[in-house]
Amino acid sequence: MPLLNVGSLNLDLVYRLPSIVAPGQTLPSHDRQLFCGGKGANQSIAAARAGATVLHAGNLGHDGQPLLNALHTEAIDTTLITTHPDAPSGHAIIQVDDAGENAILLFPGTNHRLTPDQITAALDTLDPDTPDHFVLTQNETNRVDELLAAAHDRRLRTAFNPAPMTPDVQHFPLEGVALLIVNETEALALADTPDPERALDRLHARTGGAVVLTLGSQGSLYRDANHPKLHTPAQPVTPVDTTAAGDTFIGFLLARFLAGDPPLHALHTATTAAALAVTRPGAIPSIPRLDELPA
Repeated sequence: MPLLNVGSLNLDLVYRLPSIVAPGQTLPSHDRQLFCGGKGANQSIAAARAGATVLHAGNLGHDGQPLLNALHTEAIDTTLITTHPDAPSGHAIIQVDDAGENAILLFPGTNHRLTPDQITAALDTLDPDTPDHFVLTQNETNRVDELLAAAHDRRLRTAFNPAPMTPDVQHFPLEGVALLIVNETEALALADTPDPERALDRLHARTGGAVVLTLGSQGSLYRDANHPKLHTPAQPVTPVDTTAAGDTFIGFLLARFLAGDPPLHALHTATTAAALAVTRPGAIPSIPRLDELPA
């Protein structure tokens, strides 16, 4: 059944250099590449490569054809994407250092042109009486709070990844979110606690749904009504580029949930996919396909 992703679409300018540029510092870059990306596009493509049927809703500018091509290559439905010839698409400037860490500057562009009519048209594609679906969104578009509220009013299952984290997220209607996916920084800020396990408990109590808390090299924690806590360890790899690791994890996790996998199996598959992604450069090019993962 479908994954509806109302999400961002970015063009990524990736610069490789010895270390991330500090304030007041100028460093030479030894490589520059243009990739298609954005958390929305990355997560849609990861879900499609993991076997899900994906509809993507969003906005592109006059420079957005490469992004449409990238989605079409993965058989993702793009009929809910609007192109604006008078504006640039969202884009990111990404620094990647020799250790594989990254720093990202975002320009929202047309990602902030989401309208109420677009939200309605997107949600109209799903049937609340068919449980095998998810409405996925991140925090790189506008009207995220309106989307979450409207999906909840329609009894649709929502998955929310509040990245990049902003103070506004604290006031979003998280009650009723079926699956909240946060990293440690996001979880501690949302739950107002320095303890990850307490944050997991508080966020589960607030949403009433499942919560996944990713902890980098420490793996991830999961909680829902039937599982007080599941821990999935990280897989040791030598990172080349961590840009799309979190998005790969999210796309695979949702695809496997939609395929009917139990939480522990879905989490293990998503962790394996993310580990493979960080061994490759770029965002979308680094995302593996399901058949590339070990059995």
